[in-house]
Amino acid sequence: MVDPVSARQLKDRELYRLRAEQARAQADEATLENVRERCLRAEAAWMEMAARAERTEKMRASQIAAKAAALAEAAEAAEPAK
Repeated sequence: MVDPVSARQLKDRELYRLRAEQARAQADEATLENVRERCLRAEAAWMEMAARAERTEKMRASQIAAKAAALAEAAEAAEPAK
């Protein structure tokens, strides 16, 4: 069975993590304190977006599973008793 989470969502989550890694690398290379702080804030924001995307993926997957279970239950209830 295909995972209900779309490939685009996975790419978004991975992109957010990649951007966070890039921001951390820029912070590590920064010589100015204000630049380092800005990069660390950016890293935190990207990580929060990745976490939010992951929560959304899990929520959607559980909603899809619940709908599938409800449909299966409805189909079973609609069958004539033998």
